[in-house]
Amino acid sequence: MLDFQNLEKYKENNRIEAKKALGGLPHSIWETYSAFANTLGGILLLGVEEHKDKSLHPVNLPDPERLVKEFWDIVNNPNKVSVNILASEDVTIRQAEGKNIIVIRVPRAQRKDRPVYVEGNPMTGTYRRNGEGDYRCTKEEVFAMTRDASIKTQDMQVLEEMDMDVFCYDSVHSYRLRMKYARPGHVWEELKDQDFLFRLGAVGRGSDGKLHPTAAGLLMFGYEYEIIREYPMYFLDYQERMEDDVRWTDRIVSSSGDWSGNVYDFYFRVYNRLSQDIKVPFRVENGSRVDDTPVHTALREALANCLVNADYYGHQGLVIIRKNDQITFSNPGAFRIEIETAKSGGVSDPRNSALLKMFNLIDIGERAGSGIPNIYFVWKNQGWKEPAIVEGFEPERITLKLSTEKIDDKKSAIKIGDKKSAIKIGDKKSAVKESIKIQIIEFLTDYAEAKTSEIAEYIGLKPSRTRDYLKELISENIVVAEGANRNRIYRLKA
Repeated sequence: MLDFQNLEKYKENNRIEAKKALGGLPHSIWETYSAFANTLGGILLLGVEEHKDKSLHPVNLPDPERLVKEFWDIVNNPNKVSVNILASEDVTIRQAEGKNIIVIRVPRAQRKDRPVYVEGNPMTGTYRRNGEGDYRCTKEEVFAMTRDASIKTQDMQVLEEMDMDVFCYDSVHSYRLRMKYARPGHVWEELKDQDFLFRLGAVGRGSDGKLHPTAAGLLMFGYEYEIIREYPMYFLDYQERMEDDVRWTDRIVSSSGDWSGNVYDFYFRVYNRLSQDIKVPFRVENGSRVDDTPVHTALREALANCLVNADYYGHQGLVIIRKNDQITFSNPGAFRIEIETAKSGGVSDPRNSALLKMFNLIDIGERAGSGIPNIYFVWKNQGWKEPAIVEGFEPERITLKLSTEKIDDKKSAIKIGDKKSAIKIGDKKSAVKESIKIQIIEFLTDYAEAKTSEIAEYIGLKPSRTRDYLKELISENIVVAEGANRNRIYRLKA
């Protein structure tokens, strides 16, 4: 909630836009309405101006009731705005330092309403927010939002120009064996491959009456060179970076040509690498040793989430990077639900629901939306730093960072990727230091870019000390700096 009696404390940013509006509703507010709705939401302040020092001050609107009526008339006009996503309580007249201003709270639009565009044309009237400004979305960004708005998920499409030869049947048979182990006696067990794939949703019947691969089937079981015919940007990349002076110590890529390159085989190749150094406590159930742990489960969830929620039409591919004390999962595509909702659990809205079903049938992944909450729960129980989720734009991208450093002990038992059983991470000062860096990351998650002074104000430190933390985050490849001296801004690395 903004403190309207002290507006000078605020500056325009990724979530706040100020307009004087003394001459009526400015045309540019509709671009900002679109931008806020298509990004993370925000607050429009009418009757507020920005001074040279970037501080905000009220100017007193002479007839705010008329402007509010005009605003509602236009926002409900489909020829001007594609959809009204506001409730009556989102537009209010407030007093700021004794002066009338209008406060318009624009929520993030639900995926079914995106893209929110103006002037009747999504290709020229769709905007997003970046820092203090609005920018017109590219055609690729508009297409991505349109794909996500569909009731059917992307991977349900039947690819009628392809035939059954696109499949790697070694992958199909491996999957069938895993399903037989996970669900013994299943009614599909005796089906021929073609019938099994049809029941699974990997193939569908086209308008010609013949069976063709679905997008999910192609991704899950196809050869890489067939997949890129439908998904030209398709690329799966797993990197191990265990030594600072070596670009990578091991790598698995879908385009190598020495394996299928599909999502199914990539999952197991990568999971086997991620899980091999997890320390497994000795546990016996029913006379047999159990080698699985909550950490194993959480890693499976993280990897499956990354693959199931990727927009395979998106740019830059799916990248997983494993270091001694951190694993990063990054995939193209924006969140389809609010990040906080995903953390809370109970809501599932996968980008590729058919892929999720395929993983579920071999006991991988959660449909009930409990995957991300479980990851947070497991990491908390291990005493490791809280996972960080970052949603980026230009291009759309989701990144999950899992650190295996303990934040409350003098020693950190590293259970992934390090042969040493423990490393020192310092005392209370180290914990405080990590906490401050997390605060900076959270601030730059909410605001696309910021100056040192803005970050310093948020974390409560002097700019000189703040710069020291920013330098560390830059060296850790988390934050990037742009510009020089007073014009320098910081943002999370895409």
